[in-house]
Amino acid sequence: MRKLFLWILIGMSVAATAQVPPAAPHRSSIYLKYGTHRLGQRQDAMMERWRNYGLGQFIHWGVYALTGGHWNGKIYPGAAEWIRSWKEMPKDAYDNLYKEFNPSQFDAKAWARQAKEMGARYVIFTTKHHDGFCMWPSKYTNYTIAATSYKKDIVKEVVEAYTNEGIDVYLYFSVIDWNHPGYRVSLKTAEDKKEYESFKTFTANQLKELLTLYPQTKGLWFDGTWDAAWVQQAGFADSLEKELRAMIPGLIIGSRFRADEYGRRHFDTNGDLMGDYEQGWERKLPNTIEDVHGNDWDCVMTIPENQWGYHSKWLGHVKTSTELIEMMVRSVSLAGNFVLNFGPDGKGLIRPEETRLAKEIGQWMKVNAAAIYDATYAGFEKPEWGYITKNRNAEKYYLVVFNSPVKGAINLKLPAGKGISKLYDLDNNSNSYTPEEVHKSSSGSEFYIHLKSQPATPKVIVLELSDNEGKSGVQYEKAKT
Repeated sequence: MRKLFLWILIGMSVAATAQVPPAAPHRSSIYLKYGTHRLGQRQDAMMERWRNYGLGQFIHWGVYALTGGHWNGKIYPGAAEWIRSWKEMPKDAYDNLYKEFNPSQFDAKAWARQAKEMGARYVIFTTKHHDGFCMWPSKYTNYTIAATSYKKDIVKEVVEAYTNEGIDVYLYFSVIDWNHPGYRVSLKTAEDKKEYESFKTFTANQLKELLTLYPQTKGLWFDGTWDAAWVQQAGFADSLEKELRAMIPGLIIGSRFRADEYGRRHFDTNGDLMGDYEQGWERKLPNTIEDVHGNDWDCVMTIPENQWGYHSKWLGHVKTSTELIEMMVRSVSLAGNFVLNFGPDGKGLIRPEETRLAKEIGQWMKVNAAAIYDATYAGFEKPEWGYITKNRNAEKYYLVVFNSPVKGAINLKLPAGKGISKLYDLDNNSNSYTPEEVHKSSSGSEFYIHLKSQPATPKVIVLELSDNEGKSGVQYEKAKT
């Protein structure tokens, strides 16, 4: 087909500009010693790398995988990694499960290869969940992988395997620790406060230990920071965060680690983001670019409705690969990253359903990754047929079609003063759209692009814009009804 170069003067359009809206202005009505220490987005190389990931993997794995969400023939209805908190789960029985933890089929290299093939650029791995069991041989507790039959340092294996595949590693760490004697949900007595001081020291030591043992770490992903006892430690947590950042230059920490002196988490009392990116999008997605307030953010998502650790029986709706791809594209189109969770079983195996979905996502990514990697909000109105992303470093836009109209034509509104320079399928960049396949609306502000085929999977069309300068001999017909 002929190579299509179109220089078209477009009428006025209400489409937004192709820039992410600036962050909300700093509201400094209240002096905060432990609020945010930076306004706006980080602009360093490490943070730029983070916001260009597009797709990540989350792994929830620990001794809770041995129960598979069951105990004594009863099914735990909650998230499997919380089973110790279930009234039907004897605490002593759970606390001795580690003696049975021997994941003989665990292969960190196989996990990393699968993640690479899926298209993940970063992984978040659970070093310690709320039960307090450490997947590394911490010298500050005996409740670790070193006390099991397996003995080997699982965190080390994961860090090395993923790093070797070119996948950046972030370490999940739960501040909640049901195993530590000094842990408290709230501080009601003088004894509580005394014991909690030992817990704070323990927590700080473990975090510094992780960064010392695994200097390849790119960031820390915190959980379990909502307890009243921790929320009251604004000064301590602020000081600890500074220590951790000093250990690894460029370390990335999200918004859920600490509270300000008024107990506000994620956003401080003045409404400013605390941390490097917003972590409030757990199993949910923003609807518009305004919802993220100009902040960096990512979405962490489960495949079933709410299972992170291994549960042998997935209840409720289980997402398809197309649904997950759509969530990923939607995240990138709103200037965020998408992180998909996996929950390996007690043997160390990724479950078959997750393996299948990873393969299907990877097949799509092999063709269409340009719409995800190094891509962001494009500034267009949200179309009914899908999403639009934009390359951060080049003037290329990606029209990702999920809902192909019956007539086979998608509509596209362009920014004012812009025309179409190039339009072609991402899977075949020599297959340009001809003037007969692109029609201008009668108002002149909208185009109708007739798809070359009805895609079986979400289709990506590459759009390059032109300014309204110059003219070509190409003429468009009005859209046919």
